[in-house]
Amino acid sequence: MQLAPFQRRIFRHVWIASLASNLGGLIQTVGASWLMTSLDPSAGMVSLVQAANTVPVMLFSLMAGALADNLDRRKLMLAAQVFLLASSMLLAVFSLMGLLTPAALLGFTFLIGCGTAINGPAWQSLVGEMVPRAEIPAAIALNSVGFNIARSVGPAIGGFIVAWAGAFWAFAINAVSYLGLIVVLARWRLPQVERRLPPETLGRAMAAGVRYVAMSPRILNVMTRSLIFGAAAISVQALMPLIARDLIQGGPLTFGLLLGAFGVGAIAGAFLGGEMRRRSLSAESCVALAFAGAAACAGGAALSGRPLVTMGCMFVGGASWVLALAGFNAAVQLSSPRWVVGRAVALYQMAAFGGMAVGSWAWGIAAEQAGTRNALLGSAVVLALGAALGRVFPVPDVQELDLTPREWKDPEISLDIRPQSGPIIVAIEYRIRAEDEETFMSVMAGRRRIRLRDGARHWTLMRDLADPTTWIERYDCPTWQEYLRQNQRMTQADTDISKALIALHQGPAPIVVRRMIERQTSFPAHAMSREAAQAGS
Repeated sequence: MQLAPFQRRIFRHVWIASLASNLGGLIQTVGASWLMTSLDPSAGMVSLVQAANTVPVMLFSLMAGALADNLDRRKLMLAAQVFLLASSMLLAVFSLMGLLTPAALLGFTFLIGCGTAINGPAWQSLVGEMVPRAEIPAAIALNSVGFNIARSVGPAIGGFIVAWAGAFWAFAINAVSYLGLIVVLARWRLPQVERRLPPETLGRAMAAGVRYVAMSPRILNVMTRSLIFGAAAISVQALMPLIARDLIQGGPLTFGLLLGAFGVGAIAGAFLGGEMRRRSLSAESCVALAFAGAAACAGGAALSGRPLVTMGCMFVGGASWVLALAGFNAAVQLSSPRWVVGRAVALYQMAAFGGMAVGSWAWGIAAEQAGTRNALLGSAVVLALGAALGRVFPVPDVQELDLTPREWKDPEISLDIRPQSGPIIVAIEYRIRAEDEETFMSVMAGRRRIRLRDGARHWTLMRDLADPTTWIERYDCPTWQEYLRQNQRMTQADTDISKALIALHQGPAPIVVRRMIERQTSFPAHAMSREAAQAGS
């Protein structure tokens, strides 16, 4: 099952082209880092190369997710690849002509990072267009395999190219590496999906993504666990040079072997995840195992002192790393309907990368203050606690969740209004027996979450004082167009609440829905003059 996505022609071609592109990107990073050592050898400037490449992911992921959800994802990804090609070609030309300064090198690296940040959510959310829903976890795991293959051999290839031919050729090879993916995307034709409503503005789309995730307990659980895992498990990668130098008294070769063991373990982790899914293990069981494996890696590396044992720990750590991150990514995608999946993935990546960034800094400080061994043991304790947190923040099993749009027709109205007319007030009247009140309140709590999650505002539930069996659900939307958009976002999984409310309603007539537009009354001018005169007297 874990190789099933390769049977899909488009996934196979995009995967191969992405592997080449990832290799090129890693080769470029090596070239840029090495070139900076000759342009400005200070440690601060050399470290800024990596920062310039990764900071855009934090800055622009949510915007990129909003663009991916509101535009054609294939075209957006194609545009990002063309931008990356142009930026890389300019970097190569500047290098060939000897025009690169430290600032220019950082600027080009930042631009390449921006292109990567825009590309990420579109690529991740396009997986659902390439393979059936049942194969999404396997496809995500295979993407992790591709990236880790590139990460395992890319830096070594980059170092060889830079040593043999110079940084220019590293930049040139990176530019060429985008061509394959550009050709594949340009030839791919997705079926056209009819949009009944115009795309949201960028600001509203970003706010809608944040609101959806904030009102989705499943996704919040995944983000919480991914933040903890990223912050704790990154300790091994952040301190790996110190592990090689101080804990097993090795040199650069030892460091390279540890990196290789971690990369091979990451590849194995993707196949382990497929086998666990085949055996029908729950998503939480897979994540808990990943936490435990990462804890064993950190603790073992701290206590081992032997190169072969430490390499074995790195293998376990790499497998746990991919098992966790691929599981988190799949859970987010399977918990999100297609209209918001790009933004959900972007927010998840921000949480995970944010945890890694903070964790790298924190474990470095801990290693300085308490020593590398104690820092690793501390991260092992945090990871063990993270596994236990599954009781509070479990990663959900959502494979069977039906997130296809609910069938809904635009309501018939007698008033001639425009899409931007509003605000629209909606009042829904229920008649509930006294013995059903507790069940009704529980169901309405879910109704409130779904309404607000999909864009409703000022949701309230009211009870009639004269007739206590009458309850009124009330909310508003800023415009008629936003009211239509809010209703079109509901999924088949949400209809269970609607069915429960219909069953609880006991009125002689069906549930009454009133849709109203708010209108302001004007104050007559002559009345204003009369009141002013009275006030003056």
